[in-house]
Amino acid sequence: MGGEIRFACPVASRCGGCQMAHLPYAEQLRRKQAWVRELLSPFCPVEDIVGMENPFHYRNKTHAVLAGDRSGNVISGVYRMGTHQVVPVDKCLIQNEKADAIIATVRRLLREFKIRPYREDARAGLMRHILIRTARATGQILVVLVAVQPILPRKNDFVRALLAAHPEITSVVLNVNDRATSMVLGKRDIVLYGPGTIEDVLCGKTFRISPQSFYQVNSEQTERLYARALDYAGLRGTETVLDAYCGIGTIGLCAADRCARLIGVELNPAAVKDATWNAGRNRVRNAKFYCADAGRFLLRMAEARQPLDVLFMDPPRSGSDENFLRAVCTLAPKRVVYISCNPTTLARDLAYLTKHGFRALRATPVDMFPCTEHVETVVLLSQQKPDDIVRVGLDLDELDITSAESKATYQEIKAYVWKKFGLKVSTLYISQVKRKCGLDVGQNYNRSKREDAKVLRCPLEKEEAIRTALRHFQMI
Repeated sequence: MGGEIRFACPVASRCGGCQMAHLPYAEQLRRKQAWVRELLSPFCPVEDIVGMENPFHYRNKTHAVLAGDRSGNVISGVYRMGTHQVVPVDKCLIQNEKADAIIATVRRLLREFKIRPYREDARAGLMRHILIRTARATGQILVVLVAVQPILPRKNDFVRALLAAHPEITSVVLNVNDRATSMVLGKRDIVLYGPGTIEDVLCGKTFRISPQSFYQVNSEQTERLYARALDYAGLRGTETVLDAYCGIGTIGLCAADRCARLIGVELNPAAVKDATWNAGRNRVRNAKFYCADAGRFLLRMAEARQPLDVLFMDPPRSGSDENFLRAVCTLAPKRVVYISCNPTTLARDLAYLTKHGFRALRATPVDMFPCTEHVETVVLLSQQKPDDIVRVGLDLDELDITSAESKATYQEIKAYVWKKFGLKVSTLYISQVKRKCGLDVGQNYNRSKREDAKVLRCPLEKEEAIRTALRHFQMI
């Protein structure tokens, strides 16, 4: 997949959200494959990345920030990377095209109804964001208007005008977010039209999606990801399966037909409610969902000596914390299927699990986010039996430790990264990564003479390239 597909986004350089938009799609896949393989090769073989035939307009969740320009027009777009400056975006190559059209209509209606966008600096105005969720299988559309107060002027007329322009909309919700926060949604939802939710079909199962629900943004690739995860799980119909970080139950419910018992654990009570509803909607009778901290729940299962055959885990981008990983090792399921949206934290967690009784068998990257630097990965782990361990005696005097003491200059690191990855990295970025790796960078690196100066953070793609260089020069 990939071929000569190219992207031509006029705002990519200002937006910063699509870090790979300048690259042909085949090159994007190659770099992501190399990144995952570099990180996971110490643990297991990495299979070929699963790409898309048509990597455009794949996002089923579209978020637009609202602002006003100097002429009094309402603009919508995205925050420039690392700032709260809005970059106007009318059409996005990775967002749903219907969503883009609806956002344009909402902008027009806000001006016609004299509803002002919210200004963070002055704390004035009403409307903050527009969030649109689209269902690939059913065509249903949910529009969420995020405001700082629960009163939308002439709300009935506003909704009627919106539906007249877009009769395909099935639900409209007013979300109230009155907090000084970077979070898009507040906790309160007021349904203005329809049921306030939409339904989509994934792997043959129907799921209810609310404004607050976590749902993978690329439905087409999610089905491929879950198919690989279920294949890794090797279910035969007799297993007890636990879905940790289960959200609205997508992974677990897709596996329910293949196991004897399904347990889902999620800390968000609204998501647990959706998961329970989804189980009933799909007539799944062997599933039960719990609102609890996943790590503590696993420890309680271990204390009660409850057997577990397969654990699915799909943690946030930050990965799992040590308490959860310790609980996994204590409970010791026969197989663990780890789904990750961040190869760096995945590698970190695999290092812990493989030191505490598990071995990684294989991994597959799935390109859930074309144009961006992000990639999803699914890994299969199994318990490491005592006879799997080979003990080797080493004479420390025979080890060559001089290589670990070798150093490379900043220019040598820059040259290596440019030759291997085609990326330009600054001395500042190199010093940031060296500091993360516990290497000495001197007292003045990554410092500014101005007390209020903002220091640019090294992008993830460049950080991993620099780490690769440090490993090449045997500095880490």
